[in-house]
Amino acid sequence: QVLLSRLRLFLSPGYPYEEMLRTYHNQTSTIMCSYLPDFRSFNRTKGGLIQLNHGQPQPLQYVVNAAFLASLFSDYLEAADTPGWYCGPHFYSIEVLRSFARTQMEYILGKNPLKMSYVVGHGKHYPKRVHHRGASIPKKKGVHPGCKGGWTWRDTKKPNPHIIVGAMVAGPDRHDGFKDVRRNRNYTEPTLAGNAGLVAALVALSGEGHGVDKNTMFSAVPPMFPSPPPPPAPWKP
Repeated sequence: QVLLSRLRLFLSPGYPYEEMLRTYHNQTSTIMCSYLPDFRSFNRTKGGLIQLNHGQPQPLQYVVNAAFLASLFSDYLEAADTPGWYCGPHFYSIEVLRSFARTQMEYILGKNPLKMSYVVGHGKHYPKRVHHRGASIPKKKGVHPGCKGGWTWRDTKKPNPHIIVGAMVAGPDRHDGFKDVRRNRNYTEPTLAGNAGLVAALVALSGEGHGVDKNTMFSAVPPMFPSPPPPPAPWKP
């Protein structure tokens, strides 16, 4: 939906695409409105973490992807010389979206009631018992534990022997609580979906400028209309 909104913002292809693209653009705008606390579409913890999965476990994978999409959409609006968007009759500036993304990422990186960084290796206080096979099994030459062979280390209370630097864990519960327990993947499991969103959100929020290049963003998109025929050859008497 965000990518299709981008097509409408920058290419304005008109008929026969406009009606469908406008639908996706409106849906995108509605989704962005739902991230704002004014609309109460989603609850927030007392510490400020949005509950996009309605209080269910492993919330951070949803939060980082939302932060990325909000940052990206704000960049598209800015590149299109549009200062904001409407939520019903109310107009919101793009800075509201960026503030949402920043505050959520700051929570994940340690600005939360527990002062816990949910990205391993960042800060001084982060999870030490990540639910990850490679991080939790000690390396011993010639020893290759089978599937069930890793349960011994999964169940121990000792910290992981290997620090999986940069991995974001599943996250806290809906009360801002967190248990650094390897057995409970609802708190300590890192996922590809979550860490992809983490990287995307951090890149989108980093730097002074915003990385939207209107000249190259559609270089991989095939033309929406057939190429015009070449001009006729010069007339010769």
